[in-house]
Amino acid sequence: MWIDKQPLQFITAYLQELEKALKEQGNAYRLSSLQRLWLGFCLMGILLTNSICWAKFERMSFKRYSQAALSWMFLHSKLPWERLLVASVSIILKRFGISEGVAIIDDKDIERSKNAKQLFRLYKTKDKKTGGYILGQNIVVLYFVSNKICLPIGFSFYSPDPELKKWAQEVLRLKKEGVSKRLWPSKPERSLDHPKKYELAIELLSDFKKRFAEIKVHAVLADGLFGHLPFIQGVEALWENVQVITKMRKKQKIQNGNKEYSCEGFSHSYKGWEQDITIRGRNTQKVIAGGGGFFVPSHQTKRFVIAMKYQGESECRYLMASNLSWNMKRIMEIFSLRWLIEVFFEDWSCYNGFCSLAKQCGEEGSLRPLILSLLFDHCFFFHKQQALLLENHSSLATFGTLVERTRAEAFCHFIYQILEDDSPKAKLQELVDNLDEVFPLRSSKKHFSGVPIDFEIAKKTA
Repeated sequence: MWIDKQPLQFITAYLQELEKALKEQGNAYRLSSLQRLWLGFCLMGILLTNSICWAKFERMSFKRYSQAALSWMFLHSKLPWERLLVASVSIILKRFGISEGVAIIDDKDIERSKNAKQLFRLYKTKDKKTGGYILGQNIVVLYFVSNKICLPIGFSFYSPDPELKKWAQEVLRLKKEGVSKRLWPSKPERSLDHPKKYELAIELLSDFKKRFAEIKVHAVLADGLFGHLPFIQGVEALWENVQVITKMRKKQKIQNGNKEYSCEGFSHSYKGWEQDITIRGRNTQKVIAGGGGFFVPSHQTKRFVIAMKYQGESECRYLMASNLSWNMKRIMEIFSLRWLIEVFFEDWSCYNGFCSLAKQCGEEGSLRPLILSLLFDHCFFFHKQQALLLENHSSLATFGTLVERTRAEAFCHFIYQILEDDSPKAKLQELVDNLDEVFPLRSSKKHFSGVPIDFEIAKKTA
């Protein structure tokens, strides 16, 4: 519950810094006191309800703020939404003196209700867990890893071109029916409104380069989905001598001399050797790995190809690095950082509100809640406990424990507010008296009280 007009102190401090950064971009982007109050309330709402839902926010405030007013601000207030995330990234990078790091690209599927027909970029996609199909949204995320902190810095919604999808389904149908290839319909041009995932990734990296040209990016990491030649070329065009490391498919071809092998076939004949690598700068782990510079036909150039498996694993994983000047150990150690975006996705799903419940309709109905969820992630760098750990160069607290601790702090603050009132007993009674209005009970369809079911007739019929 939250009945105060001001958010917790660390959120207030974060919003003050955010406003300063927006002012530096011009007076047109500054936050009004009402906008700052609304943003602070939304961040508190995400903290306490683990959602971005105006109805829940209304109940959280004991109807101090109405659902209609919160929704109106979301839809009609002239908040500089396109600048908020950039300003937030900028204040964090400056606050902690970040000048270099590694960029990670990955995508995340978010399952939505089958009744949510009007969500932005909603489409039918394969469920990686069950092998079935779900209705969901797919988001390409740019994550930045430095030697101090890691944070999300950009995102883009992906959806397949519906015309290309229809064409592919039709071709599949004709192929099954044995129709000659010359009778298949011609492939339509991809719509500019539906770029490929690697194109969205390059656009995110390009935007980061333009806005934060002073930040040195040593490497860009991605899984096999982004291991295309155009992606690597696009990244290399942004940063000179940057290392791009992606996964390879086990059936992907490489050449050794005049002979061509699949990655899997080559690793069977060339086992590599046991070596120690440092995983994410912390633990040393034994791996069996081997590789070197090989010609990759799909890229028409040499790449550093590595087949590796951790101790206890039965199958190899295959890495491809664009910069041949790096040694194998360094490539494997840097690529181990890619796991950090998976940790972010897990935290994001559990605590940031965006991945639960369907959002409002249209583009703004998805973009703006997603921005709010990332601002929520960023604001915890201003939490006094986290800031103290950073100043002392200690290991930072996990996001989950920070959120749980802060919820307890918010509850204690709620109690203090009641105790500091001129008449705390009357204040508490007022809140109790409003419970029926704030938390109305709804009829349950699980039980049959009040429903005329005659079990005796059913018994006789049986």
